Amino acid sequence: MHKDTIVIREIELKDDAKIAEAIRSVLIEMGVPKVGTAYEDKALDCMTETYREPRKAYFVVAQGEDIIGGAGISPLDNYKGNICELQKMYFMPEARGKGLGSKMMEKCLNFAKQAGFEQCYLETMPYMDDARKLYRKVGFESIEKPMGDTGHYSCSVWMLKDL
Repeated sequence: MHKDTIVIREIELKDDAKIAEAIRSVLIEMGVPKVGTAYEDKALDCMTETYREPRKAYFVVAQGEDIIGGAGISPLDNYKGNICELQKMYFMPEARGKGLGSKMMEKCLNFAKQAGFEQCYLETMPYMDDARKLYRKVGFESIEKPMGDTGHYSCSVWMLKDL
């Protein structure tokens, strides 16, 4: 795989089934529970529509017609405050170790700042070491309890970053 053939762009309708398949594949690979995580989110099958609303964006990592990763920003569900959530950031094995995570974080956090959010929240799993390392690298800090109500009750690591 050549790095220069990979682009990060906003999701398009043609990407919906591919990103849903990629996310579910990574979740299975990582041993993430299918209940109480992004695996069962109805939004996975209609990502373009889900992220079409104001102050929301979803970006995909595309290599030609293949979708090998993605991540999005959305206002934090069931929370009163100006906080967004980094959502559904997953990369297929062929997209890892190439600096794409850092580029995706930059794209998402820039969008969040431009959308006027003050902080960014995320939820992850304790054994997703590479992801947590990346989150810490860009300034996320661990917090004691979840914020809002995302429905992802199986996620037990919560992080927050000032924008």
